[in-house]
Amino acid sequence: MYNFNEKADRMNERCRKWDRKVIEEHFGRVPEDFIPLWIADMDFKIPETISNVFQKAVERGVFGYTYVYDEFYDAVIHWQRDMHHVEVEKEQITLTYGTVSTLHYVIQAFCGEGDKVLMNTPIYNPFYHGAIKQRIKCLYNTLSIVNNRYYIDFQRLETQLKEEKPKVYLFCSPHNPSGRVWSKQELLTVSTLCKKYHTILVVDEVHAEQILFGDFTSALSMEKDLTDNVILLASPNKAFNLGGLKTSYAIIPNPEIRKKFKTLLERNSITSPNTFGIMGLIAAYANSRQWLEAVTVYIKKNYEFFESYISERIPELQIMQMESSYLVWVNIEKTGLSSKALTEILAAQYGVLVEDGNHFVRDGEGWIRVNLGTQRENIIEAVRRIESCIRAIDPRRGYLILR
Repeated sequence: MYNFNEKADRMNERCRKWDRKVIEEHFGRVPEDFIPLWIADMDFKIPETISNVFQKAVERGVFGYTYVYDEFYDAVIHWQRDMHHVEVEKEQITLTYGTVSTLHYVIQAFCGEGDKVLMNTPIYNPFYHGAIKQRIKCLYNTLSIVNNRYYIDFQRLETQLKEEKPKVYLFCSPHNPSGRVWSKQELLTVSTLCKKYHTILVVDEVHAEQILFGDFTSALSMEKDLTDNVILLASPNKAFNLGGLKTSYAIIPNPEIRKKFKTLLERNSITSPNTFGIMGLIAAYANSRQWLEAVTVYIKKNYEFFESYISERIPELQIMQMESSYLVWVNIEKTGLSSKALTEILAAQYGVLVEDGNHFVRDGEGWIRVNLGTQRENIIEAVRRIESCIRAIDPRRGYLILR
């Protein structure tokens, strides 16, 4: 029904993932036949249920100012109910212009001079930039690795909440870069501790729609006393490949917290949506779930191939199970190279572009992140090149034979 092996013309799209100018600013010179597996968007065409809506808008030919109409709220309410089994009320939903900018607005709204923000590390880098660009101090709760899986150090977390008194805890669920899906008990503990120590829990759930292993629990599924302390950030952008439309939303059950946040947005004139953004969200949530289920199956098969190939042929690498999304976290410590060195070698000599683990704030040395949201032939060729690269490494000298 869906052909995810079909390649879109991304070279002429001017997207950051495939644009040579952007790539060479980031990685330096790369071969002509490069394979970008770095920035977190997918290479699949959006579902026709969305593109048909866009086409009709193009045919109308007018793109005037719009507003947040009822279909937007209805789509979010039904999606959260059907997908994540939580009940959301219209007044709890606030339009935002992308999750990254919303992180900045949250910190502007709830933090002032001398305040602190807490996050687990490694973590999605905009969490850190959202704080430091507002001149807010960051606190780090390093994730523990047990049996090749991340866990939260709750004892240290409680100590940090009690003694450091951060105003906001930025929490990524599922976790980026590892794809870890937190259990209901883990979320309950996080929520309870934040409530106890008067820290607002800001939960980024943008990777929650593609669950490969385990069961996802939304932060809004907790009891009301706990959800009243939550700001939930969500969007269809990762799941449906709509990141360039910069349309997202926050769900804030507590009216006092919501009022303070909306006041900040109004001060920054965040009031009306991108015309295509609101149409895309509605079409994605209302009519595109079959496509999402199909693309998730395709990604899972990409992951199974990638994991099998590496476990059988490249023992120097170890994968942390990708429980969600399309971003796999790979340990490279046995290669004897730093994350920076291996990333640079893969890019310059093999044309395989991955993310250096050090780009995830802290505690990412010895890791790389690989984007599997692409055609399988790209994964097959990329992993073949990665194997060639690893085979060429001289661990005594920490370098390799040229491709």
